[in-house]
Amino acid sequence: MNSATLSQPQPQRHFSPTSKPYPLPHTLTLHHSYSFKLTTKTTRSFLVNHTNPSDLSLTTTTTTTTTFTTEPRDQELLLLLRQRKTEEAWLVYTKCTHIPNATCLSRLVSQLSFQNTLSALTRAQSIITRLRHESQLHRLDANCLGLLAVAAAKAGHTLYAASVVKSMLRSGYLPHVKAWSAVVSRLASSGDDGPAEALKIFKAVTRRVRKFSDPDMVAESRPDTVAVNAALNACAILGDSKKFLQVFDEMPQLGVVPDALSYNIMMKLCCRVDRKDLLVFVLERILQLGIPLCMTTLTSLVSAYVDFGDLGSAEKIVQAMRDQRRDLCKILRDSNSEYLGGGSDDSVFQKLLPNLMNQSGSIEPPLLTQAYAPNTRLYTTLMKGYMKAGRVTDTVRMLEAMRHQDDSGSHPDHVSYTTVVSALVKVGSMDRARQVLAEMTRIGVPANRITYNILLKGYCKKLQIDMARELLKEMADDAGIQPDAVSYNILIDGCILIDDSSGALAFFNEMRARGIAPTKISYTTLMKAFALSGQPKLARKVFDEMVNDPRVKVDLIAWNMLVEGYCKMGMLEEAKKVIQMMKEKGFYPDVSTYGSLANAIALARKPGEALLLWNEVKERWELGKERDKCDSSVPPLKPDEGLLDALADICVRAAFFRKALEIVACMEENGISPNKTKFTRIYVEMHSRMFTSKHASQARRDRRIERKRAAEAFKFWLGLPNSYYGSEWRLEPIDGYDTTSDSV
Repeated sequence: MNSATLSQPQPQRHFSPTSKPYPLPHTLTLHHSYSFKLTTKTTRSFLVNHTNPSDLSLTTTTTTTTTFTTEPRDQELLLLLRQRKTEEAWLVYTKCTHIPNATCLSRLVSQLSFQNTLSALTRAQSIITRLRHESQLHRLDANCLGLLAVAAAKAGHTLYAASVVKSMLRSGYLPHVKAWSAVVSRLASSGDDGPAEALKIFKAVTRRVRKFSDPDMVAESRPDTVAVNAALNACAILGDSKKFLQVFDEMPQLGVVPDALSYNIMMKLCCRVDRKDLLVFVLERILQLGIPLCMTTLTSLVSAYVDFGDLGSAEKIVQAMRDQRRDLCKILRDSNSEYLGGGSDDSVFQKLLPNLMNQSGSIEPPLLTQAYAPNTRLYTTLMKGYMKAGRVTDTVRMLEAMRHQDDSGSHPDHVSYTTVVSALVKVGSMDRARQVLAEMTRIGVPANRITYNILLKGYCKKLQIDMARELLKEMADDAGIQPDAVSYNILIDGCILIDDSSGALAFFNEMRARGIAPTKISYTTLMKAFALSGQPKLARKVFDEMVNDPRVKVDLIAWNMLVEGYCKMGMLEEAKKVIQMMKEKGFYPDVSTYGSLANAIALARKPGEALLLWNEVKERWELGKERDKCDSSVPPLKPDEGLLDALADICVRAAFFRKALEIVACMEENGISPNKTKFTRIYVEMHSRMFTSKHASQARRDRRIERKRAAEAFKFWLGLPNSYYGSEWRLEPIDGYDTTSDSV
């Protein structure tokens, strides 16, 4: 007998916080080339009733003694994996004509993920892809999937990592907290809708955890302080204080206590919601709770004031620390006394910061538990403030002062030098920036990739692409620092500045040849190169490749760049098709989309299309004004000056004066001053002799009445002589026009 078939009833799906295999398929075919025995044992596991997920019960299942067989290559693979010979095991796997057993697959994916290299991650992903195509994903256990999610997150494949965790949750698994919290943390800082997705995963896990009355059952999946802080960080990045409070209030229920990082993140939230007055209260709350204060908190405080552009308060913190003072809270209160006051979101912050009720200062502000001396990171944070403010001299002076500090912990490091390089590049002093780079090499402070990327950007801004190319070679060959996607994105963008789309494509291909995965910015920047150079078909090819790349997510910027490519060439119909595709994919055009379309309408000389576009823009604009009265899934739109001016220009040239008046009224309502000088010139050049024919039929003249009324109203708005206020321009009555029947 060449094979044995083991039939059994379809088992219920199991999950637990520990590593459990996916349920076996209904029929399992095993080849008998190698025999081993399963012993009878009783196990206890969690069962999920999928019709009622809240119906959780602890049951007893029995594994029956069964003798069956497996492939000899599986035994070889398993032996190599047990010996941690992952490379040899991978080679054996690639030669397997069949799918190895569950144990081999899970071990192989785990060990590949644990290597934390791009090649190993690619191999692990190929196993997942193969199993998905053959509907065999149930062979993998939760442990290997969790390791894969962590490895993908570390490698920057955030979307893939998130998809793995979501798949585990859908399959009834509770991932280990280290796995799902790593993904939440990466999502929170990934931009776009990453923070919102991070909160969704956090809520999905916590919702599952709460369904267990015994916390020990889900101890390994239960959120810890790291996980909760990742969720708080997502809320802070979104600037959503209410969601921040919701997560913060959940901490006691989850058995988690806020730490210094929790309150550091709260400082970030204060910056996002523009509440500089709350920063001192966050520091006071940390001291009141007795949370051990660390230099990271003080650095975060300085960084927050730098973000607000309040370098005076940042300097006072540094000086107070240099003077070994402990009354930092009082210093900050006195420094920002004029800003202390209520805000629209005080009800939220009063719950987060109960000490906020002591704004009057009736209670003496707490003292630091000890005096803290500034360190390199703190000084560098202040230097960044000088750099952002364009104070190059102060930035360089701070570096010199750090060099002469007695405490070695205050000496400048590569970040300090990079900040000076950035300040010099910002003012276009590339020669001095290169001198700082040379000094770093001389004194043994190695530059990093960020330092070189800043220099690359400086050369590109000065249109010195050849110098940038030489620096890239020096970076890789001499410094031994391999460029990354950011390096090439800078170079591609530099090629756009000199209108060199072929150079941009060459850098893009070179990046891929080096094995560097293009990012979303890489694709959109290359699309921009082709769009601006009048090559919309090539922009479309890049867009299609981006759509097919699972590592990136197409966003509105990519769609707009594609629309821009067609619109720049006046290819109106193609642009409209792309916009329709956008809407079908759930993307709504924004001001940039409509602005490109308006320019295409002007190029194509189809003013009728401008009327349709204006109607759509006006509808979404009015939707924003009535947002509280209606519930619409379509987001409102606030048109900007460029869009409205382009539409008004088209309407005036086409003599659509009624629509032109609507548009200029919209401009004035949005605080935009219409260019009356331009519109007056267009009217005089194109329409000053309108309706002057004395030989037109009465029927034709009657049809002109409404147009004449609109034209006169537009002339009135321009301040030109019109039927409302006569002048030497009007020598005879306007036929059929009653000046008392209309108003502007």
